[in-house]
Amino acid sequence: MSLSGVKCTVANCKYNNEKRLCSASAIEVNVDGGGESARASQQTNCHTFEAK
Repeated sequence: MSLSGVKCTVANCKYNNEKRLCSASAIEVNVDGGGESARASQQTNCHTFEAK
């Protein structure tokens, strides 16, 4: 099962399925360096990542 419409291009993430969709049951995205606000996607990161 994948999260509806959540794309993943991280080839070595265990949740990246063969269709480049996230198969995790939930995701956690945080702001780089802490805090609660980001000005651009480059200032965020996915904490759901697990290497294959």
